[in-house]
Amino acid sequence: MDTRIESDFLGEKEISNEHYYGIQTLRAKDNFDITGVELNEYASFVIALAQIKKASVLANFDLGKIEEDIKDAISRACDDIINGEYHKHFIVDPIQGGAGTSANMNANEVITNRALEIMGYEKGRYDIIHPNNHTNMSQSTNDVYPSAIKLALYFKIQVLEISLTLLQESFHKKSIEFKHIMKVGRTQLQDAVPMTLGQEFHSYQIAIKNKRISMNRIKDSMLQINLGGTAIGTGINADLKYRSLVQEYIEDITGVSFTNHHDLIESTQDTSAFTEMSGMIKRLAVVLSKICNDLRLLSSGPRTGLNEINLPPMQPGSSIMPGKINPVIPEVVNQVAFQVIGSDVTISMASEGGQLQLNPFEPVIAYNLFQSAAMLRRAMDTLATKCIDGITANEDVCLAYMENSISLVTAVAPTIGYHKASMVAKKAMKEKLSIREVLIQEELFNEEELKDLLDPRKLV
Repeated sequence: MDTRIESDFLGEKEISNEHYYGIQTLRAKDNFDITGVELNEYASFVIALAQIKKASVLANFDLGKIEEDIKDAISRACDDIINGEYHKHFIVDPIQGGAGTSANMNANEVITNRALEIMGYEKGRYDIIHPNNHTNMSQSTNDVYPSAIKLALYFKIQVLEISLTLLQESFHKKSIEFKHIMKVGRTQLQDAVPMTLGQEFHSYQIAIKNKRISMNRIKDSMLQINLGGTAIGTGINADLKYRSLVQEYIEDITGVSFTNHHDLIESTQDTSAFTEMSGMIKRLAVVLSKICNDLRLLSSGPRTGLNEINLPPMQPGSSIMPGKINPVIPEVVNQVAFQVIGSDVTISMASEGGQLQLNPFEPVIAYNLFQSAAMLRRAMDTLATKCIDGITANEDVCLAYMENSISLVTAVAPTIGYHKASMVAKKAMKEKLSIREVLIQEELFNEEELKDLLDPRKLV
């Protein structure tokens, strides 16, 4: 037969036998056409669900709750999904009502029907293996779903750290390459004191390094899960020994030392780990956006801007102005940052919106966290390889700005006093002279003294 009939307490639905999902998944597909994407686009989350289901069935077998042949079939089905198979059958929208129940049931149904196939039965033979009675045994969406989110996020943070390291190294290389290039620093877009272009890029490297360290720290908050709490954290329908057993198996399957929260009722309703991670991702986005603002300013021109650095030309910049090149890579990273910052607001509102023993808005939290992490990773890789690595410096421009800067008077202010230094700056501005020229005209210093006082190496 090409189709099968599945039923639940709401009625019946006809499902193609090509599909491993069942009636609850199909209902969710019909009800939640929200984002236009499907759960299968989030492979790490699908894998995390399968890892939890495998750990659960192994724990239930040890407790004598499930037969060995069913345990083996469900475990093998989970392995198939962990290895990347059958993901196309995870079709529910990531944003859904029901606090993630549709995502959990999508996993239960796909795993169950694959397990039935392994045992030689037709899909839908739920009298043999049932999505709720067997695959979801000792579980609830309310402990499986947030634990799967944390599992997926833990590994997404690891990937983010790789991209952060790549970007940090790109800035580090430029800081060395530009360490000899003198330039003027700027505060409030006005001339400040001298520095090197290498120092400027080194500051970007340190900013990225600090965020990488913070990201590694926030990763630990993803290690605390609530498996065994079931519906509200009281552990109803789960053996008292299940909690420790499933934790051991999830560690064995993932290779990561996860721990169960000491208070599962609090853990089931609390989403602060997600808001903390979102805040960390937002802070990274803010830093990246600020750096990209700087890069666009420093490369502005080339004739009427700062023109201190050249960004690698990536594509023609105008449909009407021939020869125009725009800073398209920093611009796209800016836009990613804006999106991430907006997502953080959504996550904060969703976290605040929970009531009593459960937050029903975890799907939108997960969707935005997954989206933000993925976009930021690609943005950082793009910024490193298509922009930072190819930046060159206009050394003569940097030096000319510095030598003509009024702010050089700061170097002699301790000697002649703030008031007299201000008068020197005022004259230099009015008569369009350099600070060096005014200091000599006013017979405040001779050439030899200024050679030492205004030595660029000492100024930085």
